[in-house]
Amino acid sequence: MAVFTLVFLAPIAYSIYLSLFRKQLVGGNAFVGLDNYQRAFTDPQFWESVGRVGAFLVVQVPIMLGLALLVALAIDSGRLYGKSFFRISIFLPYAVPAVVAALMWGFMYGTRFGLVGNINEIFGISLPNPLSPDLVLISIGNIVTWSFVGYNMLIFYSSLRTIPTSLYEAAELDGANQWQVIRSIKIPAIRGGLVIATIFSIIGSFQLFNEPSILQSLAPNAITTYFTPNLYAYSLSFSGQQYNYSATIAIIMGLITMVIAYVVQLRGMRKEA
Repeated sequence: MAVFTLVFLAPIAYSIYLSLFRKQLVGGNAFVGLDNYQRAFTDPQFWESVGRVGAFLVVQVPIMLGLALLVALAIDSGRLYGKSFFRISIFLPYAVPAVVAALMWGFMYGTRFGLVGNINEIFGISLPNPLSPDLVLISIGNIVTWSFVGYNMLIFYSSLRTIPTSLYEAAELDGANQWQVIRSIKIPAIRGGLVIATIFSIIGSFQLFNEPSILQSLAPNAITTYFTPNLYAYSLSFSGQQYNYSATIAIIMGLITMVIAYVVQLRGMRKEA
């Protein structure tokens, strides 16, 4: 309980405390109540960043989880040759630190010095710039998907391995084909794993920070200081010296994430019941 209070409750309480004050040129920190929250609710830059990660979540998370589920089903089918090799290979990108992954992909995206630039030079073509304002969010989604497909695949595969073989034997006696087994046995049986992976992915999407922060130096015209809520809070705190307002942004994003994750969990539990 002491450790829980120190590393979990105390930082939250201190952030709430900071969000109720405002640093002034004269008089230092002054209590302003909910003024910082009112400012956040009318801050177009904050809500633009929230909308951006919301769009990122709606598009990237289903693609990532769909690929992870497809790979898990393929490995569990018993028809994939060298499944241990594929399982390790697909999980391996998750072991790459997020900063290293963002740097690696950022240099590959480069049109003057990276893989895209080399392809343009060799074949005499002009591929779209992955770090342009129109494509940078898709490029970040590609990095996140590459990094976390293996992690979610392992969750799904572990859930699949807990299904009793008697269910497969009964399905085989009933003449069920592979698609019917997947639809009627495997997916319902791993619904809990799907809910957990979805909640983790939602939390990760709203916490998006490492990739845009690293790529910002490579694409300064595409990634602004308010590209994501976390990047916005970081810029406010460490560049703008607005610690109180930064804490307010963090508290609001924590509440938004908690509510959405709770709703997803309730819906998943109802379907499972």
